[in-house]
Amino acid sequence: MPDLWMPGATRLDVGDHAPTDGGPAKAIAHITWDDNGTAAKPIPLEPYENLVGYFGRNDAGRKAAPHILWDPFTGRFTQFVPADSRSKSLADSAGGTRTNRAGSVVIQIETLFFPYCQWNGKTYARLVDTPCKGWPELLAWVRSWGVPDVWPMGRPVNFNANRSEAIWASKGGWYAHAHVPENDHQDPGSWPGFTTSEEDDMALTDDDLKRIALAVLGYKGKTDTGATDPLDVYAYIRGTDSKANSLKAQITGVATGVGEVRTDVRGLSTAGLTDAQIATIAEKVAASDALAEKVAERVAGKLADRLAE
Repeated sequence: MPDLWMPGATRLDVGDHAPTDGGPAKAIAHITWDDNGTAAKPIPLEPYENLVGYFGRNDAGRKAAPHILWDPFTGRFTQFVPADSRSKSLADSAGGTRTNRAGSVVIQIETLFFPYCQWNGKTYARLVDTPCKGWPELLAWVRSWGVPDVWPMGRPVNFNANRSEAIWASKGGWYAHAHVPENDHQDPGSWPGFTTSEEDDMALTDDDLKRIALAVLGYKGKTDTGATDPLDVYAYIRGTDSKANSLKAQITGVATGVGEVRTDVRGLSTAGLTDAQIATIAEKVAASDALAEKVAERVAGKLADRLAE
C-alpha cells in the first residue's frame, strides 16, 4: 500500500478523517492566495509557519485544511490528513456534485504562493516561475496513489475558470481548483509539468515549435459536419475526444494570454503546411504524452516571440 503520509513531510494531523467515495483518483492544485500583489506593487510572501499554524491549529483553518501544504521556494511540506481521507478544501454543496470525496483519493495540495509575491528580494508572477523545490517528490507520492499524469480539463495557464461536471465525475488526474464543480475559485493559474526522463531527452527546434503552433492554432481541419475547426488537428494528433478537450482548455488559456497574437495566428496562411508536414508533427507529439505537455506549455509562453521571427 502507498504511504498514507508523504515521506519527508512534517505530520500535523488535524483529525476528522472520513473515507472517499471511490472512483478515478484525483489531485487538486491550489495556491494559498493569502494576499494580492501586482506587478507595480509586489507583496512579501506570507511566512510558511503562518499557514502551518492556520491549517493545523486554527479552528477555522482546520475545517478547510488540505492534505498537503507545499512551500515551492524551500521544498518544505506539512501534511494535515492522510491520503485515504477526504479533506475539506473544496466547496461541496449538500445534495450536489461530490467534490472532496469524488475519487479513490482526492489529494489536495495548497501551495504557498500568490501572484507577484516577493521572496528573497525577487518577485514571482506565476507559480511556475518559483524554484518549485520538492515538486518531483510530491509528484512521485501523488502518482503512488494512482493519480495519472493528465489534466482532464487542461493544464492551468491562467486564472480562467473551466468546469465540467461530466469530466469531473468520470476522469482521474490533476485538476485546478478552477476546474472543480460547485467552486468559484480560479487558482492556481499555473502548475509545474510532469517531469520524466523521456522529457529530458526531447529537443524541439524553433522550426518544430512554429509548425506545431500553426498546426494547433491555425490549421483549418475539417470536422464531421464540414465546418472548419482549428482544434481538429489535435484530435487527430492525440486520437481521443477527452484529450482533445484537454487541449481545448489549453488553447483557451493561450488565446487569453497572448491576446492580439491569436488574431495574427488566424490570419496566417497555412497553405505552406502540407499533409505530410502535419503528419510529421502529429507523429512527434503522439509519440509522447510528455512532449504534448511540453508543447502546450511552450506554445503558451513563447508563441508571440516565435511567430514574430
